[in-house]
Amino acid sequence: MIWLAVLSLGCALGPALLFARNLSLLRPPPQSKGPSSSVLIPARDEERNIAEAVAAALSSDAAEVLVLDDGSADRTAEIVRQLAEDDPRVRLLAGAPLPEDWLGKNFACAQLAAAATQPVLIFADADVRLTNNAAARLGAFLDETGAQLASGVPRQITRTFSEQLLVPLIHFVLLGFLPLARMRASRHPAYGTGCGQLVVVDAEVYRASGGHGAMRGRVHDGLALPKVFREAGFQTDLFDATDIATCRMYRSDLAVWRGLAKNVHEGLGAPGLIVPATLVLGLGQVAPFLLLSASSRPVFFLALTGCACALAVRVIASRRFQQPLGAIVFHPLAVTALLAIQWWGLARFLLGRPPQWKGRAAFSTR
Repeated sequence: MIWLAVLSLGCALGPALLFARNLSLLRPPPQSKGPSSSVLIPARDEERNIAEAVAAALSSDAAEVLVLDDGSADRTAEIVRQLAEDDPRVRLLAGAPLPEDWLGKNFACAQLAAAATQPVLIFADADVRLTNNAAARLGAFLDETGAQLASGVPRQITRTFSEQLLVPLIHFVLLGFLPLARMRASRHPAYGTGCGQLVVVDAEVYRASGGHGAMRGRVHDGLALPKVFREAGFQTDLFDATDIATCRMYRSDLAVWRGLAKNVHEGLGAPGLIVPATLVLGLGQVAPFLLLSASSRPVFFLALTGCACALAVRVIASRRFQQPLGAIVFHPLAVTALLAIQWWGLARFLLGRPPQWKGRAAFSTR
């Protein structure tokens, strides 16, 4: 039991220390103006979101806002058409039929990039709201860092219990297990990562690298596009997007589960990663809380220290990234649920049973 407690403490302490180190390196885009940019929004059945998304993009100092209607069955196209009549910076594109070897969002983003005219491209999901001057600041971040692609996690808006339980884990997993300093010192594809909700790229380099065409069948665009850039020899980076964008990804418990499950086979739930990820997360973030019931005093104090490490990260993340405080006490439950989703999503992938996302298969089974 004592060795299990020691191992659990190690698995909790390592991510806590890396998280603290990464926080000192992660910074928001500068308060300056970069090159002019195109904000590119792929939209499929987004009548609830699209008007606010376009209005926010226009206020972000973008030179143009392009929306691609990806076969919507609702009023998405009509709403954007009306917005375009009021502001010439808005353009509506009608999506072409989806080719067999592409996934929907990738094909939509490729069409948007082909139509864009500005030197900086900002890919933003329809549920992302950019703040004033965000587009100008994102271009400045590329200039300041020398990166050709950068990404950040917007401030996450959460309402339901599942949202508050699971969505904040994005920052924990990203900053607790990715060494930012090593990522910036290397162009190896293994360090390519990001958040598909908000990505800024150099337009010329995007086209030279192959862009979304080089990852047409991949689901996890937040991981795949940075890897494409790095495989082509370019640099990618991460920024703190808390003060430049907000996002509400999901609006129900079921949507949270399905949304997090749709691309797990390319992330933590990848066949070669899921076992070590389960061991590290389970030992470091769940086991210490279970070991608190041990009668052995040394085991209890080791477990208590492990719990403190795990919870300290969540407290710090809550303050830095404006996450709900109430979810902190459910941290071991959140990690357990996250792991359950990884295994469930991987099982569906291996069985060739993709979940449906907006009326289409969430990943290719070919």
